Amino acid sequence: MTAVSTHPPFDPELSATLAGLPPELQHPLLLEDIPAWREQIGLLPGGDELLRRDGAVALEERQIPGPEDAPDLSVLILRPARGSGPWPGIYFMHGGGMVLGSNRTGADELALWVDEIGAVGVSVEYRLAPEHPHPAPVEDCYAGLAWTSKHAGELGIDPARLVIAGGSAGGGLAAGTALMARDRGGPALSHQILMCPMLDDRGVTPSSQELDGEGVWDRTSNLSGWTALLGAARGGPDVSPYAAPARAQDLTGLPPAFIDVGSVETFRDEDIDFAARLSRAGVSVEFHLWPGGFHGFDLIAPRSALGQIARATRLAYLRRALAA
Repeated sequence: MTAVSTHPPFDPELSATLAGLPPELQHPLLLEDIPAWREQIGLLPGGDELLRRDGAVALEERQIPGPEDAPDLSVLILRPARGSGPWPGIYFMHGGGMVLGSNRTGADELALWVDEIGAVGVSVEYRLAPEHPHPAPVEDCYAGLAWTSKHAGELGIDPARLVIAGGSAGGGLAAGTALMARDRGGPALSHQILMCPMLDDRGVTPSSQELDGEGVWDRTSNLSGWTALLGAARGGPDVSPYAAPARAQDLTGLPPAFIDVGSVETFRDEDIDFAARLSRAGVSVEFHLWPGGFHGFDLIAPRSALGQIARATRLAYLRRALAA
C-alpha cells in the first residue's frame, strides 16, 4: 500500500489567500514555465512608491562591479530620508526559487526595517538560473556584500552592524554568502536573517515531499528550482555548501541567526535542522515555526494575522540585535 503524505493544516485565513492566487501561481513550477512566471511576478502590485513609505525612505539604484569577469550588478539602496548615519546596514537578497525576482522583490519589508529601525538597506539583483547556474548567483551576492562593506562610510553604514538577510532562495543565498564571508575572511557580519530559507537540494526530508500540487512551492517546484541552479549535479555528492548551505559540515564561526518558516511548506524540516545545527555549533539562534503558514505567506498576505505577527517578530529581533 502506498503511504499517504500528510501535513499540518493551513491557517484558515491563509487558505482563502491561496484560493485567490493567480491561476499561473496555483500549479507547480516546471522549467518550461519560468518565462511565464517571471512575467506574472513582474506584474504583482507594489512599486517604488510602496518602498518610499510616504517619503520616509529615499531610494537610489546603482550599478556596481560584479564578480571578476562577470557583468555589473544593480543594487537598490534604501536610506532614511531624514537624519544622518552611521546607521546599521542590512544587505538583502530577494526570493524566487533561484529563477525569479529582482532587487525589488520582497523589498517592502526591507523598507519597513529601514523606516522603523533607522538603517540603510542594500538589495542586490543577482543573476538568475537556469541562464546563470551556480556559482553565479551566490558569487554575485558575495560581490555585492564586499562592495557594501567597502563603501560603508559612503553609504552611511556602521560596519560593526552589518546584517545579511534574505527570504526563500534569498535566504539560502544569504546563508551561503555568510559561509563565504567566513571562509574568505570577511566582510564581517553582525547577524543573519534567514526567512524560510531554501537550503537543501537533496529533497529527502519529510516536508520536502509533503506538498504535491498544494500550497506555494511544492516538491515539483522545488525540484525545478534546484535543477535550474545545479543541473545534473542536483542531489549528487559534489554540490557546494555555498549553493546548498544544508550541506555545510562546519557551521562554527557564523553570525547570530534569526530563522523562521511556515509549518506547511517544503523547507520546514531543512530549516529546523539548520537552526538546530547552528545552535549545536555555538551560534546564537532565534527560531520560529509559524503554524499553518505556507511558503511566503507573509509576503503574499502581509496583512493577514499570521503575516503581521511574523513581520513584527522579525522587526523586534532586529531592534534588539542592532541595539546591542
